[in-house]
Amino acid sequence: MSARTKLFKLKKPYDNGESDALFFRAMQENCAFQYENCPEYRKILDSKGFSPKDLKEYKDLERLPFLPTLYFKHYAVFSMPQRRMLIKATSSGTSGQKSRMGYNFMSLYRGLRMILTLGKYHRLFSLKPVHYLILGYEPNKANKTVISKTSYGFTYFAPALSRDYALRYTKDGYKLDLEHLKERLIKFSRSKHPVRTAGFPAYTYFLLKQMKEEGVRVTLPKGSVLTLGGGWKQFYAERVEKREFYALAKEVLGIEESNIIEFFGAAEHLVLYVDCKCHHFHVPVYSRVLIRDVDTLMPVPDGEIGLINLMTPEVDSVPILSIMTDDLGRLHREKCPCGVDAPWLEIIGRVGIRDIVTCAAGADKLLAGGDGK
Repeated sequence: MSARTKLFKLKKPYDNGESDALFFRAMQENCAFQYENCPEYRKILDSKGFSPKDLKEYKDLERLPFLPTLYFKHYAVFSMPQRRMLIKATSSGTSGQKSRMGYNFMSLYRGLRMILTLGKYHRLFSLKPVHYLILGYEPNKANKTVISKTSYGFTYFAPALSRDYALRYTKDGYKLDLEHLKERLIKFSRSKHPVRTAGFPAYTYFLLKQMKEEGVRVTLPKGSVLTLGGGWKQFYAERVEKREFYALAKEVLGIEESNIIEFFGAAEHLVLYVDCKCHHFHVPVYSRVLIRDVDTLMPVPDGEIGLINLMTPEVDSVPILSIMTDDLGRLHREKCPCGVDAPWLEIIGRVGIRDIVTCAAGADKLLAGGDGK
């Protein structure tokens, strides 16, 4: 069994210290695999004078060349034939460009193991049927986004009595219909079955704000859960502080803060980050996080703000073992009141620039005339 698969079969999702050696071996494996099977990735590493053999100890992961998420919005880069990919998906493309991803069986298997372990740890699974309200896209064969697939996948944490969507598909494309969800919330508040919401925090906030302004307040059945994920995207200017959001949810839906769960992830980084009861994104064993200086791109000390560099050996089919996001954040290692020892990631916001200068800069020149589809 490969180190990659062993890593994703670990039963304790936050024992990072105990998993360092296994994580490092898994990253070595994935780096060697990508180097051998992805010509574009090999060109980039060669241009930086880096070889998979240079990964000799855990600290060397800091030197592993990373690719910006924006790179994948310009190039479709794969490490195996697309016919071997069981699922193909894109990022949401709110900036106008989309990353194109593809996942083979083993990549999906590892992801499933991760979901099962994290879902059990965070008590996301339930046998009690629930009504789902998805603050995101209604499924449609034309929609290939990762967020639409993960939102639908969320409805398998508990048996679904119904599924309703904020972004409903029409003959003219997707249309936002918060009025429909408001009516469903009113109806479900009289039911004995819990309600679970999932999706973009912006749409969730707009729905709650609209209900408050209209004087509509309900109390959802016991066991109802509000979950958030996908970020504020193009509505970042409307973002509100978490405390204000939690207070609004309590006022409008009767939902306690303890029943509000937030997820963090990216189309180019499939590891799921689930906030703890203190609303901290602890880093699970399946990934590691580095924070890099915006100007020098060197790692910064814990607690300092910088660009978020995410690493995972999960995926074989795309060279996304180390990616640089356009998010600003900081890493904390102080003891969390929730009891989890793993470091936790604080998301500060997004950088206000279109491109990030990384060690993969110039990759477009390397690939000029190549497969920049």
